[in-house]
Amino acid sequence: MCGICGLISQEKIPLSRVDQIRVANQHMYHRGPDGLGEFKDKRVKLAMRRLSIIDLSGGWQPLYSEDRSLALIANGEIYNFVELRSQLQAQGHVFSTGSDCETILHLYEEYGTDCVLHLRGMFAFALWDGNRQRLMLARDRMGEKPLYLYEEANQLVFASEMKALLRSGLVPSELDPVAIDLYFHYQYVPEPMTPIRGVYQLEAAHYALVALDPWNIEKKRYWDPENASPVAGNPAECIRAELEQVSEFILRSDVPVGIALSGGIDSSAVAALTAARYPSVMQAFSVGYTGQPQCDERPQAKALAEHLSIPFHDVELSTENLVDCFPELLSNSDEPIADIAALGQYSVASLARENGVPVILSGLGGDELFWGYPWLKETVVPSIRKAFLRRHVPFVFPILEPLARCAQDGLDERLSRRTNLPGPVRRVARSFIDWCNLFSQPIDQMVMYDRSFYNVQDALKRVGGLYSKQFASSVPARNCYEPFTIPGDWGHVPVKLCHLEFNIWLRSNCITLGDRLSMAASVELRLPLLDYRLVETVLGLRKLNGDHSLPPKAWFIEAIRDLLPSEVLSRPKRGFTPPVRQWIHALMQRYWPEVVNGYLVSTNILLPSGIESLREECERVGSGRHMAYKILVMEMWFRRVLLGERLDKRI
Repeated sequence: MCGICGLISQEKIPLSRVDQIRVANQHMYHRGPDGLGEFKDKRVKLAMRRLSIIDLSGGWQPLYSEDRSLALIANGEIYNFVELRSQLQAQGHVFSTGSDCETILHLYEEYGTDCVLHLRGMFAFALWDGNRQRLMLARDRMGEKPLYLYEEANQLVFASEMKALLRSGLVPSELDPVAIDLYFHYQYVPEPMTPIRGVYQLEAAHYALVALDPWNIEKKRYWDPENASPVAGNPAECIRAELEQVSEFILRSDVPVGIALSGGIDSSAVAALTAARYPSVMQAFSVGYTGQPQCDERPQAKALAEHLSIPFHDVELSTENLVDCFPELLSNSDEPIADIAALGQYSVASLARENGVPVILSGLGGDELFWGYPWLKETVVPSIRKAFLRRHVPFVFPILEPLARCAQDGLDERLSRRTNLPGPVRRVARSFIDWCNLFSQPIDQMVMYDRSFYNVQDALKRVGGLYSKQFASSVPARNCYEPFTIPGDWGHVPVKLCHLEFNIWLRSNCITLGDRLSMAASVELRLPLLDYRLVETVLGLRKLNGDHSLPPKAWFIEAIRDLLPSEVLSRPKRGFTPPVRQWIHALMQRYWPEVVNGYLVSTNILLPSGIESLREECERVGSGRHMAYKILVMEMWFRRVLLGERLDKRI
């Protein structure tokens, strides 16, 4: 596990730019406190920081091929490296280290760019091919490991974290209004965009080839979960078989491995699947909150740890903890992400590190893969209807769209006020509203966040009073709908919706926070429920056996039913959810004065009058907290990451 960065240029790289790459690398010290490595050619500079997990003494990077024509720096873990190593040795390859990442070099020698097809794990790597004079950049299938890119004048610079690029001085700090608008609707910037103009992420399941003579950058997708082959068979049995295999692979490590444990099904299942297989004693880490409010899941997590006979460690978080470390937390997050659970994630990783455990497992991804979010399930049927209509009668959409919008206007609100309506009448009215919703949006827009996701709905009502005219004019119409606007055939609609959720919420909010906050504590986070073979199996089963009408996580629960007590299987999802209202109120009390005349106002993004109105609304009736929190996060992120202010010292 590492942080990587580098520069490739058609011209010879001057010493000043070599130094800038070293600055970027130093700003990723937390990703690799155990050492560093560098490679330099006339037009290529690669650098990395190492967190030693496998082959502690010998796995130093860069890694080289036998003839040293290939040089590799890599971030991540190749879980199937044992099997790959045996296969490659049988083909005549000679290994010089015990590193899991060395398999990438030999696979490239054998298969070229198709080397990525053989990798099972999480990774982002840069591989310099001296003979072909080209650099290969690649990212894992589910996007667990990050890779930020910036292109300019026959030059490309990359790094594992955005703030490393910004601190290097190689990237201008110019904001992207389109991305900032998406942030205010989503609470994060959906990949591959970032808040900085020109900086983007190499998309998950993609590689890029950067050739020097002539200069050319080619990007290619090498995996698409929607192309998963249909899978016949008993869903629970098929899923359990994949869970068993990935639980064996995920434990490979030369350092201690632990589990981030809440009281929910996903982390409990991961703990049950891995604890018995782990050759040593696995440890569990959890968080709770002062006063043990209802959202504190430590008792449930501890009970499961005792059930599995694994040591349990916990840390109690207070409102004061959050307020004091808030700017530092946002800096650690790397991107502005207004997820109030961030402190819990960082605290779990820090607790693990304090106890000598630099690898932790997590149940992240179970909700997105197994319909854990009821609102997402509720979009499946209307999306299937819309897909059918747009395929067979597309001409009706431009005719009915304006009529549907007129009919839809205010119907939801009026229906909610009429509480005395008979049941049949209410059902007919609701059905009519559903059909109006279907036709009121453009033909290529899937039924998704526009109907069911609170953040988007709340922002749609509020940004008109918050944005300055200048900023609003720089944002395209219907910008917030773009991530789920899909021209062309939608294919298998439930699979498409699941994939969209992977691409938007899961990757840009959950995975990004998980990676950055665990690495900020110098801890590697592993996500067995996002193993690509498991994902392919579930989506393949879904193509033949619809599960969106079943209870949430029905297949998953059936697959692991024998592993967990029945009370665990019946619990609702909460994760490390903190006392939200109390925390946001305290943050506003401490930091809102910084917003009033802050960066968002001075750069003419938000109106002072809109900020004041929102504050009054929060204090008077308690609504608007989520938007206020998004504003706080963006303001503090601007100051801490973009401008480099030491807010935790100054305020």
